[in-house]
Amino acid sequence: MASSASRSSVLFNAIILIAICVCSTWATAQDSLKSRAADTPWPSRTVRLLVGFPAGSSPDLTARVLAEPLAKALGQAVVVENRPGAAGNIAADQVAKATDDHTLGIVINGNLTSAGQLYPQLPYQPQKDFTPISLLTVAPLVLVAATAQPGGENFFKAAREGAARWNYGSVGNGSVAHLGMELIKSKMPGLSAVHIPFAGNPQVVTAILGGDIQMALMAPGVAMPQVRAGKLRAIGLSGGRSALAPDVPPLADAGLKDFNLEVWNALVGPAGLSAAAVSRLSAEVPRIVREPETRQKLFNQGWQAVGTLPAGLYSRLKDETATLGDIIKTRGIRLE
Repeated sequence: MASSASRSSVLFNAIILIAICVCSTWATAQDSLKSRAADTPWPSRTVRLLVGFPAGSSPDLTARVLAEPLAKALGQAVVVENRPGAAGNIAADQVAKATDDHTLGIVINGNLTSAGQLYPQLPYQPQKDFTPISLLTVAPLVLVAATAQPGGENFFKAAREGAARWNYGSVGNGSVAHLGMELIKSKMPGLSAVHIPFAGNPQVVTAILGGDIQMALMAPGVAMPQVRAGKLRAIGLSGGRSALAPDVPPLADAGLKDFNLEVWNALVGPAGLSAAAVSRLSAEVPRIVREPETRQKLFNQGWQAVGTLPAGLYSRLKDETATLGDIIKTRGIRLE
């Protein structure tokens, strides 16, 4: 008769053998599922582009320029869905939490760079919850003022002399226009203009014309029609010269050095976006954005077409998050 220890040894070996078989079967099944997933064409149904701003906004117009040629390239419908609110963060959160592999987002700077540092209760993590796909469009910022104000270096001299009696406007707390002006203030000692937020750029323009504020940063698509109409003066551009505003000098000419902040739109997916989707989008989107017809449509809206690969967008996010994070920290900006 076998001893108790011998029977225990046989039982133990049997359990190990069963476990090995089960694990082997599970691994084979997983490999099979992965293989089938890799073979599954993407997209297999309608692709949704979520936009965190209303119809007619810059991100919305960019999305609609992209949607038609992208649908043609993918062989599936591409629909634009507007989910406005919270400076685009509502739509960004929905993209971050999407699990259907067919939900993407058109986002602006703040959703991926400054939002996580401004909002303690932000429901998503900008650096972890998205898959970068492409930097679609960029534009410099135009510093505008009333036509009665001087230009060039004399403008900043007047702004310093105005001290806290001067105000500047933006489209809201934490916006790129707001943070950009705070960055300018950090680079121009003695400049202490007070921030006044507004609901939108039309209200900012009205406030400049009415003398309630003295300056503001705006994208060329908003600023230049007012400048050409003789209603506003363009003091200068962030970065260098731009075809979007060829007659406007860089702000460096007025003494503001190393101010290169831009506004932009980008295409992202959730962190769990499949490799098949990323591969297909990385092949199609940059090509579409760089096509002459698409470039012209975006230029007419006030944008320079870029169309990077995912690495290009990731690099932009990394650099700008650091820049804006520094200004948020040093200026003590915090939003609820």
